[in-house]
Amino acid sequence: MFELLTEKLTRIFKQLKGRGRLSEKNIQEALREIRLALLEADVNYKVVKNLLEQIRKRALGQEVLESLTPGQQVIKIVNEELTKLMGEGRRDLNLSGKKPLSIMLVGLQGSGKTTTAGKLANYLKAKGYRPYLVPVDIRRPAAIEQLWKIGEEINIPVHPSDRGESAEDICLKAFDKALMIGSDILLIDTAGRLHIDEQLMEELSRIKGVIYPDETLLVADAMTGQDAVNLAKKFDQDLDITGVILSKMEGDARGGAALSIVAVTNKPIKFVGTGEKLDALEPFYPDRMSSRILGMGDILSLIDKAQAEFDQKEAIELASKIKKAEFDLEDFKKQLAYIRKMGSLEQILGMIPGIGQTMKLGRLKADKRELVRFEAIINSMTREERRDFRIISGTRRKRIAMGSGTRVEDVNRLLKNFAQTKNMLKKFGQGTLRDLSSLVSYS
Repeated sequence: MFELLTEKLTRIFKQLKGRGRLSEKNIQEALREIRLALLEADVNYKVVKNLLEQIRKRALGQEVLESLTPGQQVIKIVNEELTKLMGEGRRDLNLSGKKPLSIMLVGLQGSGKTTTAGKLANYLKAKGYRPYLVPVDIRRPAAIEQLWKIGEEINIPVHPSDRGESAEDICLKAFDKALMIGSDILLIDTAGRLHIDEQLMEELSRIKGVIYPDETLLVADAMTGQDAVNLAKKFDQDLDITGVILSKMEGDARGGAALSIVAVTNKPIKFVGTGEKLDALEPFYPDRMSSRILGMGDILSLIDKAQAEFDQKEAIELASKIKKAEFDLEDFKKQLAYIRKMGSLEQILGMIPGIGQTMKLGRLKADKRELVRFEAIINSMTREERRDFRIISGTRRKRIAMGSGTRVEDVNRLLKNFAQTKNMLKKFGQGTLRDLSSLVSYS
């Protein structure tokens, strides 16, 4: 996400940081380039105008012109203003009312609403809630069946909606059923249309009138850019939405919707969809998103991902092994499995400051198949070989390569990188993600 915008802003800031002092003319030129970059990213022109005015006022003040590091000060100002534009702090779901609560998902057909319902249910389940999925899209073929399939995949109950009933009756019966089975949150997947029409809005208004949802969240396709912003404005006018979930953010290289939607609607972005899998839903943090846009990475989100996937007990044991220089290939195999669960290698590396932008500039490319190859190679080793890689002779390397369907060169590369990292960990006495990442080779 934001790939094109990040590249252009990085280039602009590099020029600014290369100057010892900044004149008013230098700043005005940079602001013009920032303006063009934002407009090309499909950010609303009124939003761009207001944002640039705020940046200009601060950039032409004493904090920049008299600074010893004026380029860095401008970047700091842009970062802060972008964060304000997207809502400053994290706005979580309102889940403090009487149980069962209800969350109503609205949006156009094709926005990813049903999949997002499953993602949100999966997210809430991980937080300790007991969600209940309620399909009320009685018109779209297989819509109910799709939600049932999602529910089975993540082991969350789905209401047996009847196409012969009205959407309001389905919701009322689902509420009673949730009480009966002990669910504490109803996730209502409403019907959509290809375009906004009066019939759709009337149906959604009737549902709100009987269920009184604690949250009414618009699911908007981020790839539609300004259309998503206009859609949010219309839904907010008719339904008074409480927030937005931007779906398909992983496919949006421009990012205009995320930068415009809060300023236009004054309603927060609460989540972003970052992939097709049902765990690919991230809480939206404006400050973290601003850091990503400016190519600064997002270490906090990376830590959140790691904490969600890594077993705490195993992590403590691993730290102890590293400290004693006992880290072996069996331990590394376990870490590979965790890393693969965290998401794609590009997403993980993109959160590390400096690495993400290097990848985009073509100087570093993550090979998605490398983790799979490494795991296959380790699986082809005996227990003794995993515990002490030094016993792996040339004959053993040929056997391992044949057994894993790889080349001897691949086995050699893994062992060489592992040896270097093991020495590094021994020297420093502790492991970091940066150290472990050197085990993964790039083409």
